[in-house]
Amino acid sequence: MKAGFYTIMAAQFFSSLADNALLIAAIKLLHELSAPEWMTPSLKQSFVVSYVVLAPLVGAFADSMPKGRVMLITNAIKVVGCLLMLFTLHPLLAYAVVGFGAAAYSPAKYGILTELLPAKQLVAANGWIEGTTVASIVLGVVLGGALISGKVSTMLLGFDLPMINTGIDTPPEAAISVIAVIYVIAAIFNWYIPNTGVDHRVPSKNPLYLVREFAHCVTLLWRDKLGQISLATTTLFWGAGATLQFIVLAWAQRALGFDLSQASYMQGVVAIGIAVGALIAARYIKLRQSVTVLPIGVAMGLIVITMIFVNNVSVAVVLMILIGACAGFFVVPMNALLQHRGHVLMGAGHSIAVQNFNENIGILVMVALYQFMIQQGFSIFRAIVMFGLFMSAAMLLVLWRHIHNQSQVDSLRLIPEEGDGRVH
Repeated sequence: MKAGFYTIMAAQFFSSLADNALLIAAIKLLHELSAPEWMTPSLKQSFVVSYVVLAPLVGAFADSMPKGRVMLITNAIKVVGCLLMLFTLHPLLAYAVVGFGAAAYSPAKYGILTELLPAKQLVAANGWIEGTTVASIVLGVVLGGALISGKVSTMLLGFDLPMINTGIDTPPEAAISVIAVIYVIAAIFNWYIPNTGVDHRVPSKNPLYLVREFAHCVTLLWRDKLGQISLATTTLFWGAGATLQFIVLAWAQRALGFDLSQASYMQGVVAIGIAVGALIAARYIKLRQSVTVLPIGVAMGLIVITMIFVNNVSVAVVLMILIGACAGFFVVPMNALLQHRGHVLMGAGHSIAVQNFNENIGILVMVALYQFMIQQGFSIFRAIVMFGLFMSAAMLLVLWRHIHNQSQVDSLRLIPEEGDGRVH
């Protein structure tokens, strides 16, 4: 790999690490503001809404200048959002600013790989980027939980700058100030990302043209026999995964007696399980076998329901790893299949934009459903059962649709025999 690739990996790691740590700090800040419980999942909605609204435009923006510069600019927007949260802007609005930066950051971090590396290294490069992202999720939620814990926050609040009143007086404020430094570290790595020398002229800067082109790509992928299956699966996965973040936090506090800091570690345990499942899938599942993992999605929903019977920490850790492993095992092959069909139908850049658009709609819808249950006074245990049943039922529908598609045409012919290797 070229040296610039490792700079990109470092920038992605620290930026994503800060995103995930900031979510935990923002939740703690909401608690200190005595915000209603339904506002907690609203944080995720405020973050991802930019992914949906800006989807037709961010790809063109990422292609309009060197992608290292795009990543630097959008990471700077994240820093601004973080500082706004620190200086008393409501957490929902401040986290929305961070999400705005993240939405424009995403196509640049993937798009630069095709500019920097030869085609034969792209699968390995994507594998490393995804692995780095998973690591940042695990460490980010753990870091966020640690920063708001009593011992660490006391130490941070005890640190004073000579003759300067920082105005940082609470544990979440102390955590956010540290997270802002992590964003700055990411920006330093962004600065050193090399210019690949690629021509950065876009076909059109007309927003109406970009929206029409994007709508065409969305329709194209949803009409494809394999594209619609993989897109439906990944959309469901990311929606379920975002909802599960908040379910795990509430469940760990209710069933295990954890505080928010301790409960955040359980999110990290789920992410470890996802990494394990992803590694197993990468080792044993070929691209042509990707659709065979769909039943695992059905099983995952049923396994989630067993959370209502668990009140032992050791059993809970095993269960979280199992749930995460199921998720990683079935989503990685589906993601690889989606990338393959998207590349064939419209090119990698447009495919990533369509994927982000649909997956973040999934997040908005499923988190909104969970938010509705909270507002209606549902207990966390009832919410878990309904979430698990919905997950299994939705995956059964996707499986039925795939069987229906196969009865009309041998969809596996759409996947080449040669050059697949394993999924990454």
